[in-house]
Amino acid sequence: MIQLENVSYAYGIDAKPALRDVTLSIPQGEFVAIVGPNGGGKSTLVKLILGLLKPRTGRALLFGESPEKTRCRAGYAPQQARVDFNFPIGVLDVVLAGRFGAPSRRGPFSPRFSKSDKEAALAALERMGVAELSRKSFGELSGGQRQRVLIARALCSKPELLVLDEPTNNIDPANAERFYELLAEIAKKSSILMASHDLGVVSKMVDSVVCVNQVVHIHPTSEFNGALVSELYNADVRLVRHDHRCAEVGAHSSVYE
Repeated sequence: MIQLENVSYAYGIDAKPALRDVTLSIPQGEFVAIVGPNGGGKSTLVKLILGLLKPRTGRALLFGESPEKTRCRAGYAPQQARVDFNFPIGVLDVVLAGRFGAPSRRGPFSPRFSKSDKEAALAALERMGVAELSRKSFGELSGGQRQRVLIARALCSKPELLVLDEPTNNIDPANAERFYELLAEIAKKSSILMASHDLGVVSKMVDSVVCVNQVVHIHPTSEFNGALVSELYNADVRLVRHDHRCAEVGAHSSVYE
């Protein structure tokens, strides 16, 4: 599904590389987390995979082809910091934008939205639990509501790959838990690539972990421990993983140092 071969990227000719010599392969059907420190290159990696940035060296393939050709098969929810909240647009229109380029549309780049497009947008909002916001202005929403709308936009095209960049920013812990439950359901039918700081969730939900700090390494979740996290963040880090079980034994937690 995703193939990067010796990819490097820098924001400027003389700039320090944001990523260097990245070789990475991710098969279809995986739920993969991207973790790493701020400024380590997580968002850059996501944009290279989607073809929003072009590698300085090496090549990136998405579904076996150039990402520019195949990214219509992916749904993308960016970080909220990259969204202009002052732009006068309604919630339903934000979600409908996710239908542009959708493979299921007849004439995928037509400016007109059909009845089925609107039904898909409303269904995505319903799935994210914010259907009642469809007629509101996007700029009026709270941070958590905005994030859910942006994810609904990503889901609207019924993508084969869902790409989420820090999806739980501005979502309170109770709603974040419900959101992760929803992701687990989505992962049964779609591949998911998620950049996240929530290492506790990463340690128990995903199939593999992509560790990014200029260079990139991929690990099965079973290898993700405190020593690996300390090396990634260049600091003495303690990872506590909580596995909550509805059983007589109660909750179990493991601590990695």
